Amino acid sequence: MSAQPVDIQIFGRSLRVNCPPEQQEALNKAAEELSERLQDLKVRTRVTNTEQLVFIAALNICYELAQEKTKTNDYAENMEQRIRMLQETIEQALVEQSLISQRQGAKFE
Repeated sequence: MSAQPVDIQIFGRSLRVNCPPEQQEALNKAAEELSERLQDLKVRTRVTNTEQLVFIAALNICYELAQEKTKTNDYAENMEQRIRMLQETIEQALVEQSLISQRQGAKFE
């Protein structure tokens, strides 16, 4: 699908952006969240300059994204380690099962 122009509101300002129709709902939610963050920052920091608020919000969002990437990488590494341990356990069990089968086979010969 091709992108279509969509009007969104961020912090009381209108902005037209191109967006695929299937992503329009996500775009609207993102715009709402950004507006809420900017309003919260305005109250907490008492900064009234919109440009400064946008930069502060962008820095906060980048920091949060970096934190989430770190968590995701840590989780992926942990899962890879667990999978390797599981593979080793399965391989060891198969080796042991093979040895047991060989011993039992030798008894009947």
